[in-house]
Amino acid sequence: MAWESENTCYASCTREFAVASSIKVHSVSMCSKCCRTRLQIQGEGGSRQHGGSVQPPKYRGMLSTAMGIVREEGPLKLWRGVTPAIYRHIVYSGGRMLAYEQLRESVLGRSEDGIFPVWKAVIGSMISGALGQFIASPTDLVKVQMQMEGRRRLEGKPPRVHGVYHAFTKIIAQGGIRGLWAGWVPNVQRAALVNLGDLMTYDTVKHFLLRNTSVPDNSICHGLASICSGLVAAIMGTPADVVKTRVMNQPRDSNGRGLLYKSSTDCLVQSMRREGFFSLYKGFLPTWFRMAPWSLTFWLTFEQMRRAMGISSF
Repeated sequence: MAWESENTCYASCTREFAVASSIKVHSVSMCSKCCRTRLQIQGEGGSRQHGGSVQPPKYRGMLSTAMGIVREEGPLKLWRGVTPAIYRHIVYSGGRMLAYEQLRESVLGRSEDGIFPVWKAVIGSMISGALGQFIASPTDLVKVQMQMEGRRRLEGKPPRVHGVYHAFTKIIAQGGIRGLWAGWVPNVQRAALVNLGDLMTYDTVKHFLLRNTSVPDNSICHGLASICSGLVAAIMGTPADVVKTRVMNQPRDSNGRGLLYKSSTDCLVQSMRREGFFSLYKGFLPTWFRMAPWSLTFWLTFEQMRRAMGISSF
C-alpha cells in the first residue's frame, strides 16, 4: 500500500510539473505558432476544386507573416488561440509525460544495465504522444480555427467563431461530439512524430552524455539534450503538422465531412502534387524557432521542478 501511494504521488507530481512547464513556455511561444499556421494554410489547392482561383502566397517567411499580422490585425492577434492552446497542454503535456515515464519504468522497462534502449524509447515516445494528443484533439481543432479568423476577416469572409465556447458549441452543432475529433488522425500522427523527436531524443541524448562524457546531471546537460530534441522534433513533425493544419482548417458539410480532403493521405498527396515536396516544410522556420526555445525552457523548468521537490532527474 505504501508503494502504491508513493507511486501515485510520483505520477501526480510528474503530470503537474509537465503542465506547469508547458503553460509557462507556451504562453511566450504562441506568436510563432500563429505565424506557422498562416504559412501552412496558404497555397492549399482547395479553391481550384470549387471554381475559384488559387491566390498567390501572401506571406514569404516568418518575419513577413508576423509583420503582416501586426500591421493588418494588431499585435495581440499574434496570440489568437492562446486559451485553447493552454487547455490543450493541460491535457496533452501532462498525459504524454506521465505515459512515457510509466512506459519506461513499468511497462517496457530498462535493460539489466539500467539503460533504456533506443528502440524502446521510440515506441514509448510515439505511444505517449499519440495518446496525449488524441485526448487533447478537440482543443487543437478550436485553436487552429481561431488562429485563422484574422485572415478570414481580411478576405471579407464572415467569422466562423467568436471565442472558445462558441467554437466548441458550433463544432458540436455541426458534427456532433464526433466533430470535435475532426482531423484527429493527422493530429495524432504529428504528435507521435514530434514526441519521437522530443521525448526520445532528449531521453537518449541526456543519458548518453551522462554515461559517456564528464558532463554532470545539471542544466548544461539538460540544455544540450533539449537543443537536440527541439531540432529533431521540428524535422520530424513539420510535414505532419502541415497536413494536420490543412485538414482541420478545411470547410465541412452538414455531416462534418471535409470538402477539400478525404483523409490525411489525400491531403498529403494533393499538397505534394500541386506544390511539391517542400510544401510539407512550409512553416519549418517558425516551427523550429518555436520548438527550440520551447524545448529548452520546458525541459530546464521540468527538471528543476523535479529537483526542487526531491524527485529524481528525468
